[in-house]
Amino acid sequence: MRYAAELRERGYSAQNINQRLFAIRRLAGEAADMGHLPQDIATAIKNVRGIRAEGIRTGNWLSKEQAQDLLDAPDTTTIKGCRDRAILSVLLGCGLRRNEAAHLTFEHIQMRDSRWVIVDMVGKRNRMRTVPMPAWAKNAIDAWAERAGISQGRIFRSLNKGGRLTGDKLTDQAIADVVKEYAPVGIAAHDLRRSFAKLAHKGQAGLEQIQLSLGHSSIMTTERYLGVSQSLADAPCDHLGLGVGEI
Repeated sequence: MRYAAELRERGYSAQNINQRLFAIRRLAGEAADMGHLPQDIATAIKNVRGIRAEGIRTGNWLSKEQAQDLLDAPDTTTIKGCRDRAILSVLLGCGLRRNEAAHLTFEHIQMRDSRWVIVDMVGKRNRMRTVPMPAWAKNAIDAWAERAGISQGRIFRSLNKGGRLTGDKLTDQAIADVVKEYAPVGIAAHDLRRSFAKLAHKGQAGLEQIQLSLGHSSIMTTERYLGVSQSLADAPCDHLGLGVGEI
C-alpha cells in the first residue's frame, strides 16, 4: 500500500499503478503456491485494492486526410514499402490491434456475403469475431504477398535491410515500429484503431457494427473510442457568446 501511494505521489497514472500492483499480486500468489511466502501474507497482498481511474482519457485520432497521407507514405516501389502499406491498411481499414495484425494469417481472410472478411479473429480475452475488410486493404495485402512470394501462414514477415525475408512472422513491437516510422508524432499503433472507429462513425456506420468489428464487449468502450460522450467539435465553450480582443 505504501508502494502504491509512493507511485501516486511520483505522478504515475492509475493504469500504470494498477499494472504494477497486478504483477505483485501474481508474484505473491506464485510464491505462496511454491511455499516461499506464507499464505496469509499472500492473501493480504492480493486484497490490496487498485487505484480508481477518474475521468476518461482522451485518445488520439487521425483525420481522414491524415489517415490517407499515412496510407500513402510507404514507398511501394520497395518490398518493405509494400509490406508496411499492407500493415497500415489492416490497422486503419479493419481496426485490428497490433497483436492481432502480427498474428493475422492468409487463412483468416475469406469471402463471406460477397466481400472479404477476417474470420475467427481471436482478440482480447480470447473473444472471437469476424472483421469485414475493405477492398483496398485486401489489395494492399495481395500486392505485398505477390512481392514477397508468400501465400500461407503469417501474412506479415520480417525483412532484412536488403529486402529479403528473414522469418515467418513479425512481432507486436515490429508492427508498432512500422506505425511510428510513418505516423505523425504522438500517434501510436492503437491510435489507428481509434481512428478506424472515429472515421467509420463519421461516415455514418452504426455504433453496434463498429463495436462488433472492434470486438468490444461493451458499447461503452466503443463510445470512449469515439469520444461521442464528449464532443470536441461542438463543445459547450463554443456556445458561451464571449470573447476577447486581440492581444
